[in-house]
Amino acid sequence: MTSKKTRSKKGKRRKRRRSKKTKTNKTPPYLPPEAEEGNIEYKLKLVNPTHYRFEHLATQLKWRLQEGRGEAVYQIGVEDNGLLVGLSEGDMRASLKTLRRMAEKVGADITLLREREVDYDSDRNCRKISEVLVRKVPDDQQFLDLRVAVLGNVDSGKSTLLGVLTQGELDNGRGRARLNLFRHLHEIQTGRTSSISFEILGFNSKGEVVNYSDSRTAEEICESSSKMITFIDLAGHHKYLKTTIFGLTSYCPDFAMLVVSANTGIAGTTREHLGLAMALKVPIFIVVSKVDLCAKGTVERTVRQLEHVLKLPGCNKVPMLVASPDDAVTAAQQFAQSSSITPIFTLSSVSGESLDLLKVFFNILPPLSNSKEQEELMQQLTEFQVDEIYTVPDVGTVVGGTLYSGVCREGERLVVGPTDEGRFLRLKVGSIHRNRSACRVLRAGQAATLALGNFDRSLLRKGMVMVSLKMNPTICWQFEAAIILLFHAKTFRRGFQVTVHVGNVRQTATVECLHGKEELHTGERAVVCFRFIKHPEYLRMGAKLLFREGVTKGIGHVTSLLPDSHDQNQREIERRRKEGRRGNDKLS
Repeated sequence: MTSKKTRSKKGKRRKRRRSKKTKTNKTPPYLPPEAEEGNIEYKLKLVNPTHYRFEHLATQLKWRLQEGRGEAVYQIGVEDNGLLVGLSEGDMRASLKTLRRMAEKVGADITLLREREVDYDSDRNCRKISEVLVRKVPDDQQFLDLRVAVLGNVDSGKSTLLGVLTQGELDNGRGRARLNLFRHLHEIQTGRTSSISFEILGFNSKGEVVNYSDSRTAEEICESSSKMITFIDLAGHHKYLKTTIFGLTSYCPDFAMLVVSANTGIAGTTREHLGLAMALKVPIFIVVSKVDLCAKGTVERTVRQLEHVLKLPGCNKVPMLVASPDDAVTAAQQFAQSSSITPIFTLSSVSGESLDLLKVFFNILPPLSNSKEQEELMQQLTEFQVDEIYTVPDVGTVVGGTLYSGVCREGERLVVGPTDEGRFLRLKVGSIHRNRSACRVLRAGQAATLALGNFDRSLLRKGMVMVSLKMNPTICWQFEAAIILLFHAKTFRRGFQVTVHVGNVRQTATVECLHGKEELHTGERAVVCFRFIKHPEYLRMGAKLLFREGVTKGIGHVTSLLPDSHDQNQREIERRRKEGRRGNDKLS
């Protein structure tokens, strides 16, 4: 008996030792090896560098900032191969001091994101690794700009959340925070967004929030921000689905934020909006709002419901619930690196619960494109997509949109089109405004409004492009696209009419033919020839395409343009004009 007892005691001791060992292995010993490109730098230590070494380190920091378009992340206490070594408190303090000096030299600021203890080693001395965000102070208004499309079902709290983030004041539970976002009287009366509106949230070089609180104007927000989040508030009601699709296809958002109400869960257009973002390959994260209205169990049920949908074969996403500032930092970095990661936030716009986690996420969220891709686009000829048209008193005609490629300057001469006859008209760019403040130069990927002076507004329409005089733009009445039919009630065949969305182009088109097939069923693929009904359009090869008509939905990309049919249609337009003249002569 005694021998059995001693054995059992020894067994328990061994288990305790094992459990202690497993408890100490909290931090993984390795990070992914350091990449030569990108904005992430590993440094084992930065203690008392020589003058030559310091200059080299400052140059390296400048390169990392350029790669991250004004942002870099330094992991201190980590070897180049990703091994988490850690530093003593004295070495860490000295390393951070050196990094601060390096940042000052290149005109940047540093923010300590998080510190982690490295306790997998048998060494009992406490060793730490630090993660530091370095952000460049803006030069000549060149802040880092990220566009976030806001999706979700009607009454899920999208506009209220944006109002709270951008105004800096919590909601009163009856929608006070959203009133400043609405553009029309009927939106205020119903509380439902029907148009596309834009709101801005800034972060300064130290990572502090810059918004409309303290009676700031849009110009002041732009001046004091080194990073800007532009929210594109889209409509949630099914009646305004075409407006939501237009916002997703034409404004080229970097990310999409799907807002789901905790008390209603996945309802209405939620699945449809999730599907649209995935079809257009826009990285998506989820915000569960109104957690103050329901019990903890209801919130957990909604989160489980979302996790189930995200894991389905059609989505193949990895949900990541954000519950702490450390989770928010990890989520922001992994979300940008992997398209499968989907962060989930649970918050309240009334009590302010977990709102800070979302702000931390936005502050750290890096751009998807690096500086090299940006430079390549800037070297191409100017191409500006016309998404909005206004008439402003004392200014004249103003167009809003996104610069797809090239550089646009004040006073530049461009051509705009295509008109109904397929022509391009000359014009001159007056002033440029970006995020409601004046700007002299517009670079590829940036959204802005351009003043065109006394140019006749009636000659313009949404879906047009403004291009360089050197460009020979190809316009087409017909084009071919490789498509997949997501859903159709009956059969999709020749003669069927659908509304086609390609970038900022939105027009009804007829299916002219299906190559190799007579008809198409749900889930099938084919190369289809479409023909525009009203007027020719400017399209790019490889552009993403989305079409719909009632319950019919499909996605694909443009494979070839058929400009020859334009000449046939020119003759058809002339013939109609002649017939019109003859009819008028007979009447007279």
